Amino acid sequence: MSEASKISAAALDDRFDNEEDVSEFFDWSNATRPSLKPRRVNVDFPDWMVRRLDQQAKRRGVTRQALIKMWLVDRLEAGSDEAR
Repeated sequence: MSEASKISAAALDDRFDNEEDVSEFFDWSNATRPSLKPRRVNVDFPDWMVRRLDQQAKRRGVTRQALIKMWLVDRLEAGSDEAR
């Protein structure tokens, strides 16, 4: 964060609340993402579902695991919107 990038907490809050980009005010060089340690789970899928997952993953250029994660995130976020 440069000297020119300093801002008061109130001004930062206002910008954030107005959905402005405030990333310039943070030093991302030491940023961490807490509580994101992967936890392994096993899920059994029928063969037809694995084939369809693989087709969709190939079409998007991602792995099966990445596709499943993307779809789960989308669904979980949509579900949290419904709960509000």
